[in-house]
Amino acid sequence: MSMNLFNNKTLGLLLAGLALNCANVACVSAQNPVETNKPSADYKPAFEGQTRIAGVKTSTALDISILNESLENPWAISVLPNGGFLITQKQGTMVILTADGKSSKKITGLPKVDASGQGGLLDVTIDPNFAKNRMVYWAYSEPQDKGVLLAIAKGKLAANETSIENQTVIYRATPSYGGKLQYGSRIVFDKSGNLFVSTGERSGGDIRIQAQYLNSSLGKILHLTTDGKAVANGPFAGKADARPEIYALGLRNPDGLAINPQTGDLWEAEFGPKGGDEVNLIKPGKNYGWPIITYGTEYSGKQVGDGIQQKEGMEQPVYFWNPSISPGCITFYNGTSIPEWKGNLFVGGLGGSHIIRLVIKNNKVVGEERLLEGKGERFRDMVEKDGALYSVTDNGKLYKIAKK
Repeated sequence: MSMNLFNNKTLGLLLAGLALNCANVACVSAQNPVETNKPSADYKPAFEGQTRIAGVKTSTALDISILNESLENPWAISVLPNGGFLITQKQGTMVILTADGKSSKKITGLPKVDASGQGGLLDVTIDPNFAKNRMVYWAYSEPQDKGVLLAIAKGKLAANETSIENQTVIYRATPSYGGKLQYGSRIVFDKSGNLFVSTGERSGGDIRIQAQYLNSSLGKILHLTTDGKAVANGPFAGKADARPEIYALGLRNPDGLAINPQTGDLWEAEFGPKGGDEVNLIKPGKNYGWPIITYGTEYSGKQVGDGIQQKEGMEQPVYFWNPSISPGCITFYNGTSIPEWKGNLFVGGLGGSHIIRLVIKNNKVVGEERLLEGKGERFRDMVEKDGALYSVTDNGKLYKIAKK
């Protein structure tokens, strides 16, 4: 089946029967898929709706504004209890912005980072009890005697908000590696106060197979306590030659990680090689296939491995893109200001230079929209606050997307 025939069939089914959860949100009509470019590999999807789903369009009038244009290569953004923002900057500093996005304070004295390539000061999140304990957790590329590795650290934000006190590295994703790409590194708190951490497989052809190894931290979702220990009774606990902190494996460069607030499910988005960017529903103990199965190709155009997309014992992505959009982050919309967005997954595109809205029903993507096209921005991270989306870009901007 050709990609065009697949799309036409899918679109016909959607146009005939798609309701997009009209009982809860404003209905929108299905349109042509938003992706019109030729895929870099014409691999057949495993099921209808796995790629190039029918397009949708937000009916609510939106107000797009830029709150700040002076950030220095921001990488991650987290919302503080007072409505302000805590932002990491790739070269090794954090900044605190007021609730209106204006500059406030710079946090220095953080650990040395290797900011070359895709490394630097990466994700940041605050403790669920931050209002009481002021604890901050962050990820960064830590230089070693031989190579670089992803480190997860924590510390207490000082009262003057210009330093982090009692900094401690709680986990190092080993082995270290000489390459400077694909660290992954998102950090998400679960409902029990433990951490989910995503790690990249570090890109190199000589190391990426470790995404399949249970004795390696690379290419994984890890489940850690706030002290960096394995959460008890993980799916590989007690298994010989396996790291007990591993929650899921077979990931390439998972830069997006979020929990659906409506269901409690853990979702992940990752870069494919050339094409094959994925969104996955993460389940404990599951193998997501990289580098054995993929809907992408090598950057040279050659097939990855045996060039297969399905294999028994390996999970299929809920959705994939080909050509690449380079998903830099994901977040769920749980606000009330824009009812038609409730429960939708938003993906920040880097190479794609837009924000993607995915309408999800019963854990399937049923509609896709592109927002902020034409801005020329790489949307690095995104959060929701008070019914609006806020996104930081590689160009140093903080965008606000709200109801007009």
